[in-house]
Amino acid sequence: MSFQSCFPIWDKLSDVQRNRILDGLVCHQIGRGTVIHSGSMDCTGLLLVKSGQLRAYILSDEGREITVYRLLDRDVCLFSASCMLRSIQFDITIEAEKDTSLWVIPAELYRSIMEESAPAANYTNEVMAARFSEVMWLVEQIMWKSMDQRVAGFLLEESAIEGSRQLKLTHDSIARHLGTHREVVTRMLRYLQSEGMVRLSRGAVELLDEKRLSALSSP
Repeated sequence: MSFQSCFPIWDKLSDVQRNRILDGLVCHQIGRGTVIHSGSMDCTGLLLVKSGQLRAYILSDEGREITVYRLLDRDVCLFSASCMLRSIQFDITIEAEKDTSLWVIPAELYRSIMEESAPAANYTNEVMAARFSEVMWLVEQIMWKSMDQRVAGFLLEESAIEGSRQLKLTHDSIARHLGTHREVVTRMLRYLQSEGMVRLSRGAVELLDEKRLSALSSP
């Protein structure tokens, strides 16, 4: 898989712009658990995932984490280059949830391409709009959904990502994704288990009744 085949607007750039990107492009192999971007003062650049999985999250004043979105194969992240976008300061942390291979276009290089290329500018706006939509979706979840609904929804999302009903998840990791305390997650999972929707074991959750979990997670 090449960068050219993964970057959506590659065919809309000029030969000169393509060569500048290829000259500045950096490929990284990131180990699971590695933080690759931290806060608005860290201007990593545009990230394009070749393979693996990244997690973007924010921190509360109390130091609790809450997942904003995940980045999977071919996904692009621009919040990691928010310094190049006027009036946008977004304190987000990005870490590898799995061993990940990714490309990075340095922020200054991408900014110069964006300033001279209408397709690049339009694409940037589309990506940022999509990411902000995910942020607003998260806000709605926190404001209007109960914790049992959010836990059920998270388990279904995780199952879809992994392609399995057997999920290797600790109560602590779920709490970090949802921005809550481990004890709260434990209570919710035990409730779901008592209702026959999941089966709990050490470091794992098995989904038993996806239909009921889906019904629970719906507004």
